Amino acid sequence: MSKNQLPILYSFRRCPYAIRARLAIKTSTIEVELREVMLSNKPEQMLACSPKGTVPVLLFPDGSVIDESRDIMEWVLKQQDPESWLPNNKNDAEETKRLIDFNDNEFKQHLDRYKYSDRFPEQSAEYYREQCEGFLQQLENKLNTNKYLLGSKISMLDMAIFPFIRQFAHVDKNWFDQTQYKKLQQWLEQMLALPLFKKVMDKYAQWTEDQDPLIF
Repeated sequence: MSKNQLPILYSFRRCPYAIRARLAIKTSTIEVELREVMLSNKPEQMLACSPKGTVPVLLFPDGSVIDESRDIMEWVLKQQDPESWLPNNKNDAEETKRLIDFNDNEFKQHLDRYKYSDRFPEQSAEYYREQCEGFLQQLENKLNTNKYLLGSKISMLDMAIFPFIRQFAHVDKNWFDQTQYKKLQQWLEQMLALPLFKKVMDKYAQWTEDQDPLIF
């Protein structure tokens, strides 16, 4: 496939949704043109194909668009899944859906309020953090019996959730490191040490229309 026929990925380096999409794309070995954007200065080309204005956005040469991160993950992995991240049985598929749904809805809502508590003065940062802890305990319980969230190997579930746990941990790293979530801490450190994660976190300049395509 020539460069001008590659899908285009609009991404923002630090966004956890974009991180998990990049993780799946990179492990699938499917090439895309990466366009790093600033969320404070979203390019018109991105807004034209996805008016909601969030990343990631995957734009195909035929004009079709996937603009939900978990859908991007599923699409690329269904094309090529060399590390077998996709669940291979009904129970794992249901658990993957359940935990990603919880992460993307309840947990993310509380995480945003914890991270930006000054914008939500109705409650304290500690209150919002406590609301997050139910999910942390769910993950801790799973990791008490398995190295990863679905068993002995990394799956899509780990990769979909860990960018958000990374974000949570770094709101107050000292607090997180002193909690009882020891298995979760170990799991997070393992995920952060992955060469794949380091690859997808390379820094790129903000995309401009006149720059050469950046193949990711």
